[in-house]
Amino acid sequence: MKYRTLVTQRLYFGVDAFRLREASGRVLARVAGLSADRAKVRASEIHRDFGVDTVDGQSLVEEMVAEGLLRQRDSSTSEYRVTDRLAEYANARVVEPLVRSRARQLVANARELASQINTGWSRNPLEIEAIAPFGCYISQDLYLDRLPIGVVVRARPAPRRARWRMLSKTDGAHEIRGAFKSISSFVQPQLVMRLSDLPPPFAVVFQASEDDA
Repeated sequence: MKYRTLVTQRLYFGVDAFRLREASGRVLARVAGLSADRAKVRASEIHRDFGVDTVDGQSLVEEMVAEGLLRQRDSSTSEYRVTDRLAEYANARVVEPLVRSRARQLVANARELASQINTGWSRNPLEIEAIAPFGCYISQDLYLDRLPIGVVVRARPAPRRARWRMLSKTDGAHEIRGAFKSISSFVQPQLVMRLSDLPPPFAVVFQASEDDA
């Protein structure tokens, strides 16, 4: 099961993080130990577990179906099956959000790491061409629930490669991804070969010089 992180001061499906986690757990408890043909919940039960009325509850259920947390058993019924994604929310970790000033510091740490990789990781066949945070980092939000960072990689020039015991490209990419993840649990590195592979908008904060290519 994938482990999900939720942040305070943000609403998910119209409810706060703690309430979502607790209510999702109550929904899951309704089907615990039941066989597949009996593991179903009614819309009215979901409304009750989330503490919402019929109107708000229907909107909540529809959004949870659209996002893959619930699966309707039959279009003519109000019964639903729970999915593994609902379990992710029921078991999620709830943390304080990433403030904008801290996000900027993490981006600065990512720039420093890119420089270290290029100058010192001679056993890695890849190096960093550019660093570009994107997504919610480009927004005006003061609080972020994650920090997506685009990491543009390229082949390391022969003069900066070790003469023996080189990593494979796959292992090299894995090493780089792990290093950026270790900056913070908020950092979500996306390795690409070109800046154009990143979803716009993004902001280039590190660019290796042409002389380094």
